[in-house]
Amino acid sequence: MFSAFRRAVVSVVFHHASSPPSQKALEMLKSAVSGPYPPTKATTPPLDFRLEVVEAPPTPDQLTTIMSYVSPERTASTASIFLSSHPSTPSGSEAAQTAYAIHDIGAKNPNVMKWPIVVDWTAGKASIGDIEGVKSMLETLRKQRDGEIPKDEKIDQPKGWFS
Repeated sequence: MFSAFRRAVVSVVFHHASSPPSQKALEMLKSAVSGPYPPTKATTPPLDFRLEVVEAPPTPDQLTTIMSYVSPERTASTASIFLSSHPSTPSGSEAAQTAYAIHDIGAKNPNVMKWPIVVDWTAGKASIGDIEGVKSMLETLRKQRDGEIPKDEKIDQPKGWFS
């Protein structure tokens, strides 16, 4: 009856259509949910996750959460993680230091962001501007599907009164 809720893994790709890495990541993610995965094995089922495509930079709150996935110890600056070395990227005293500033800069000029930003909200993983990171996320989902690593029990377990 509630089997639809079992598809709890949600991957979001913050996509910029003119970015080749973003196009490649989106193609890989769509292929993984619609066809056999890995594509070299025609008899394997697709991966089971819900893919959402957002053609805008993440909100400031989303940027903060993604930052905690990528650098939990806060060893890297937020700007260095999300902003590219595009010539129009503010630097020096004009450099963005907060999630709000990064969001505003990305909304005004998407070319300054590192694309794609792919997030698995359920597992707390993210890949920013890196196709290899997306491949790694897909491989983890494949290993979970194939039983090579256990699925996170928290995903399928109800919380609260009934647990």
